[in-house]
Parts: sequence; C-alpha cells; structure tokens
Amino acid sequence: MKYLHLIWAALFRRKMRTLLTLVSIIAAFLLFGMLDAVRTGFDDAGKSAIGAQRLQTGSKLSFIQTLPQALDAQIAQVPGVKSVGYANWFGGAYQDPHNQVFSFAVSDNYLDQYPEIDVSADEHKAFDNTRTGALVGEQLAAKYHWKVGDKIPMQSTIFPQQDGSKNWTFDIVGILHSKDKKAGGFFDQMFLLHWKYFDDSTPYNRGTVGWYVSRVTDANQADRVAKAIDALSNNSDHETRTQTEAAATASWMKQLADVGLIVSSIMGAVFFTLLLLSGNTMMQAVRERTSELAVLKTIGFSSHAVMAMVLAESVLLLLLGGVLGLLLAVVLVAGFHAATGGAIPMAPVGADIWIHGLVLMVVVGLLVGALPALRAMRLNIVDALAGR
Repeated sequence: MKYLHLIWAALFRRKMRTLLTLVSIIAAFLLFGMLDAVRTGFDDAGKSAIGAQRLQTGSKLSFIQTLPQALDAQIAQVPGVKSVGYANWFGGAYQDPHNQVFSFAVSDNYLDQYPEIDVSADEHKAFDNTRTGALVGEQLAAKYHWKVGDKIPMQSTIFPQQDGSKNWTFDIVGILHSKDKKAGGFFDQMFLLHWKYFDDSTPYNRGTVGWYVSRVTDANQADRVAKAIDALSNNSDHETRTQTEAAATASWMKQLADVGLIVSSIMGAVFFTLLLLSGNTMMQAVRERTSELAVLKTIGFSSHAVMAMVLAESVLLLLLGGVLGLLLAVVLVAGFHAATGGAIPMAPVGADIWIHGLVLMVVVGLLVGALPALRAMRLNIVDALAGR
C-alpha cells in the first residue's frame, strides 16, 4: 500500500486515455451485472419452497400441444397427488397487441394449487359465480389502473370467439396478491379467466387444456408420482412429460430461447473486446514510461517490485471500472424491476454476482497486465536510459 500513490499517478498519467478505458470497463461490467441478473432470475423461476411440491404435466411433443381435459380425473386418482388443476394460455393483449398480458384460462380449483397467491374469500366467491369474471395481479392492475368492478376489453392474439372476433370482455372481480415475494413478479402480473367460459366461447379448444398443475403429498415422492402420471398416456396420441415446477419453467424457457447461452455469448464477446482494449492501454502506458521504470530500478527497486507495480496498476484500473459498473447495474436492475413490476425475471445484483464480478476484475487485470509487467521486469537500465 505504501506505493499506492506511485501506482495511482502512473494510472492517470494520461487522463483522457484512462478515462476512456474506464468507460469501456464500466460498460462491460454494467452488462455483466444486468445480464447475470436476468440469467439468475430465469434460473430461479419456480424454485420457491412451495413450488417444490408442485408438478407440471405438459405435452411430451411441445409446450404448445394441448392435452385432453379428461386426464384431470385420471391424474387426481394417482397415489401421491393431493390435488390437480389445469390451465390454457389465452394470449391476451390490452388495447394494443404490443401490450401482452400473462393471461390464462384456468380450472375452478387452479388457485388451490398456489397457496402463495392470496385472494380474499369474497373475491374468490365472486370469481366462481361470474362466468366472465377475471382475477388480476396487483401489479398488473396498478399498471393499467384497473379496479374491482371494471369491465375490461381484451384481445386474444391466439383464440377467436365463435363469431370469429378476437375481442373478449371480462369483469374484474378480484385482485391477486403474492405472499411469495421471490415469485411475486410473475404472479402479480397474471390475468386469470374461467376455463369453462374460454372453452365454450372459442371453436379452437374443444375440451383440451395446455398443462396440468398437481400438488403432491410428499415432495420426496415427486419423481415416482411424475412417472405414474406420464404412464397414464403412454403409447397414446397425447403422451405427456411431467416435471417439477422449476424444471418445467426451465424447459419452457429453453424452447423459447436458451437464456444461459445467449448471456454467455454476449459476455464472451464483451470481455474479449475488453481484454484487447485494456491490454492495448497498458502496453502503451508502460512503453511511454520506459525511462521512468529504468530510474526506479536505478534507485533500488527490484525487477519483481517493478513488475508488481505494473500488475497492481492494471488490476486497479479494472477494479475501478468494474466496481462502478456493478454499482450502476444495482441501480438499473432495481429501476427496471420497479418499472416492469417484475414481469421479466431479474434477480437483484447480490453477493454471488459481486463475487463473480470481483474475481473477473482481478483475473482480467492480471491478464492484461501480464505482458507489460514482464516487459518492465526484463527492462535493461542502460538500454532504457539510452532510449534504445
């Protein structure tokens, strides 16, 4: 630490070059923090403690393939199944096709599978007794200023009604509140309607469901129960795949896009570019200070001490930019989460991301400083002072 002032002075010898390099490092670690928050958010989807007690059963072929509603009674009879509900993706949009809403047509007992969702008894009763009734998440209701009693026009981007119109109308009878704050970003954005009304009103469903959600009596027996459920439709035209909620969510996401691969590819390109840029900055900085480094050796600094100072300068450059980038990521992730109401899974920039980020800063700093540091260590005093 006693040489920190020398390292700091060397780092900002060319202020504009250092500042521009810092901006690049800040941008790289800002992307790292935000993208890792997205990756972690998708990985954590469905991993709540209650979610471990649920199984999702969908088509073995594709998540867009529907299943017969008659499977409901058969799944309910499987030993180890506590209760079962089902749902269809509705594909709703409000006012404009771009305003997509997480909307599902659900069975009457669907909410029984999700004890982490809270709705008052009166509102639940109103939903049961209203054919066109809808329950909406509190964040979604706040976003569009909806309240109980409102009649909401909704477009379905997938299912028309019997007359061919894709315009539907629903009566808001209750607001959903999430008890599980970790999963609340999704539940607070849901729009639930009656499966029976949906099935009767569109000619394109005809007694089929998108997926089943089963609660098991013992989470430790989930694998056995899953195999028993899938055995019900073996060798049929609607074979199923039953998974834990976390595995089903991950499977859905991978059919849409491999988030982990996308994030890794982007970050690989960003950090490769950062290595070249930071390495070039350090090479120029050491080349310009050749005579100064020779003077340090002349007054008693060892070759290893000079090498360590150059490496410390490189690591300090990465730490300054990296820490500022992650601090910006903390602010922007929190702001983005608040702005979207948690509709897009984004984990907070927590300890894991900070630890990975700090390790990356040190590793990249050592890599970009390695060649300049070796050059400084091997520097010949006579040649350097002679300008050779």
